Amino acid sequence: MDRLVEYIQVNHWLVAATVVVLVLVIVVEIRARMATMAAVTPQDAIRLMNRGAVVIDLRPAEQYAAGHLAGARRMDGEQILKASDTLKKYRQKALIVYDESGSLGGSAARQLKAQGFLQAFNLRGGLAAWRSDNLPLEKGSKASG
Repeated sequence: MDRLVEYIQVNHWLVAATVVVLVLVIVVEIRARMATMAAVTPQDAIRLMNRGAVVIDLRPAEQYAAGHLAGARRMDGEQILKASDTLKKYRQKALIVYDESGSLGGSAARQLKAQGFLQAFNLRGGLAAWRSDNLPLEKGSKASG
């Protein structure tokens, strides 16, 4: 034990750097796990949709019109930032957000949670994962909001 104390005293900068790196690794791991907890698979999304989840498509209007999840409403990033006003009646419902690959959906789900939506989820893998599971899409455009 005395040698450990001596080592720490002699190499205090090395020990401090090791502690900092360890804390950073822990923080990154926790953030990664929290991000994946907010993601749902296409099958989980179907279950949530069957229970009345609100589905939000983050893609441009042309892509939305080409094919989207049943009942999805199209919203862009700016609308997501104002969702606490436009979607306030859905605050207690599950919200599923998606884009083409799932990368923007994670940020949108975090933004919705920050606005007080308790059940905001990202479709893991986005619409690409939905398509790869050969799940159906609706075509045509509807008004967002």
